[in-house]
Amino acid sequence: IGVGQDITQIREITKEQERVADDLSRLIESANAPIFGVDLQGMVTEWNRKAAEISGFTEQETMGRNLVQNFIQPDYRKSVSDVLHDALVGKETANFEFVLKSKFDATFTVLLNATTRRDAKGNVTGVVGVGQDITELNQVMATSKRVADDLTRLIDTANAPIFGIDTFGKVTEWNAKASSLLGYSKEEAMGQNLVQRFITEEFKASVDEVLASALIGKETANFEFPMFTKFGERREILLNATTRRGPNDE
Repeated sequence: IGVGQDITQIREITKEQERVADDLSRLIESANAPIFGVDLQGMVTEWNRKAAEISGFTEQETMGRNLVQNFIQPDYRKSVSDVLHDALVGKETANFEFVLKSKFDATFTVLLNATTRRDAKGNVTGVVGVGQDITELNQVMATSKRVADDLTRLIDTANAPIFGIDTFGKVTEWNAKASSLLGYSKEEAMGQNLVQRFITEEFKASVDEVLASALIGKETANFEFPMFTKFGERREILLNATTRRGPNDE
């Protein structure tokens, strides 16, 4: 007696699963982001081309080695280990920043998403980490901050009165020279409407027009108007009104 079983559908499902697995492997390998995987013991099981590129370690050099002990900077080992441990118990982490050590002792700052890896039965088998190399971004941000700090110091120490306003005409900048010239401290000026609070009645309309023009990109040079000090003394001001823009050029 022959007892048969139609396994056509099973084979089709198996082929589809194999195809999906192959697609996923190719996606991981070719991704433009460092991707690594570890097993339950923290040993490397996945190390894609981008991870090899930024670290200098090939897949063959990393597979089977402890990720934290061999490839993470000492200062970050505990925190990375905690993130991986959390992922192994199902608590995933997004946007965790840490430093990865390269084969040539260079360091890279990586923004990591740690995801729990499970088998077909839902059992945890390890962790997949998808990273983003933000080393250059951090350097650019540090440079931008330094430039901004330098500009702030330049404005505050300039030997000319400098003030800034927002799009509502409220004072956002008031340097040391403006304070000494007009008698109003920075604290007294900040948040006040520049035209209404510090400009004489006869010049309010013209100064307001100059500032309104600058706010739409039409800058003005050598505009002369008077300002009165806190103690009633008149000061003649020659103004250059320049448009201030945000990071999105707005």
